[in-house]
Amino acid sequence: MNEAGATQPSGLGFMVRALKHPNYRLFFAGQTVSLVGTWMTRIATSWLVYRLTGSALLLGLVGFAGQIPSFLLAPFAGVLVDRWDRHRLLVVTQILAMLQSAALAGLILAGVINIWHVLVLSLCQGLINAFDMPARQAFVVEMVEKREDLPNAIALNSSMVNAARLLGPSLGGVIIAAVGEGWCFALDAGSYLAVIASLLLMHLAPRQRRAPGRETKVLHELREGWAYVVGSPAIRSILVLLALVSLVGMPYTVLMPVFASKILGGGPHTLGFLMAATGVGALSGAVFLANRRSVLGLGRVIPMMSGLFGAGLIGFSLSRSLWLSLPLLVATGLGFMVQMAASNTLLQTLVDDDKRGRVMSFYTMSIMGITPFGSLLAGGLASRIGAPHTLLFCGAGCILAALWFASLLPRLRERVRPIYIEKGILPAMAAEGISAATQLTVPPER
Repeated sequence: MNEAGATQPSGLGFMVRALKHPNYRLFFAGQTVSLVGTWMTRIATSWLVYRLTGSALLLGLVGFAGQIPSFLLAPFAGVLVDRWDRHRLLVVTQILAMLQSAALAGLILAGVINIWHVLVLSLCQGLINAFDMPARQAFVVEMVEKREDLPNAIALNSSMVNAARLLGPSLGGVIIAAVGEGWCFALDAGSYLAVIASLLLMHLAPRQRRAPGRETKVLHELREGWAYVVGSPAIRSILVLLALVSLVGMPYTVLMPVFASKILGGGPHTLGFLMAATGVGALSGAVFLANRRSVLGLGRVIPMMSGLFGAGLIGFSLSRSLWLSLPLLVATGLGFMVQMAASNTLLQTLVDDDKRGRVMSFYTMSIMGITPFGSLLAGGLASRIGAPHTLLFCGAGCILAALWFASLLPRLRERVRPIYIEKGILPAMAAEGISAATQLTVPPER
């Protein structure tokens, strides 16, 4: 039964119900192809930097350069995403990203690549992502006409990303070992054609946008969005937890080449296996979320999965065996993906439509914007105390952040309850006089 008491279908059709919307179906198909290329270039970038420099610090610096623009620009980008045509903006960002990958491919295949090229082009990609990510997140609601299918679309987005994470690094490792990093970037550039074509084939209803006037200057709208986030305890707490986990936990990805080569004694194939293991866990988490019938119970899921992410990092930091490291990274991928996607779902459910772009820009800032500081910190710390000890501290930090959020849950449920009633998520419960606060604590539906 759903919240309103009506029966819902089960099985595969229920898991992929957002695909019945034609525009979302196009987007899903195009992005699936493109994201495989994206994950290939992520592993290729890490391996290229480590091959050129052998430095954990420079691995962190490249990660910092690729993500710091999201920290600086995402809030302003969110204002513009609420003003501009999100569809056109995405077409532009995808074309620019294609050109960035093509430039890296050309430099590598010409044999003239240097570390400063990687730093500059990573910075360019970060500038593109500062606009692309909030636009992409806010655009989902325009592709999915029925709001009840929005959580499923978000879960399918996560499934798509993590299926690509599973395939991309493995394929990238094989390509790097066979013909070098340059062809990974070349294939990625070609893969952008799929998502650009899918965007151009869409038929969208015109979206009502406010004409910017004197009273809606960018800084005014930025302050308005910030006040909205700060004034909502639920939205604020979710974003703070994401920022904390992104700061201390997500930088583990930049240290993967160190673990693959020095700790586990492997090469690019090993790095591909490690990255693919996180993809297996993340994809499993996405399937779990796609099977859920409602957003109720996600508040409990978020700190549980943040804690699982931290525990997986601690276990991985202590492992010296590839076969033990792989299942630990499965748990790590599961924990972070479910926490991130569940947070996205709750934010998209709670936010007012006219502030969606700005809130999703703060979501982007909490993940992509904070991570570069963690990447720089992790790279510097690993160069002093070693990668294993660095990840040990990172995992402990994630667990502490999860415990903090769990302590806030009783108060947050009381704040969220009237919003859920107003949005029709809890109509039956309200009518029957059942305590909505109690309902929000029931175990998550599977």
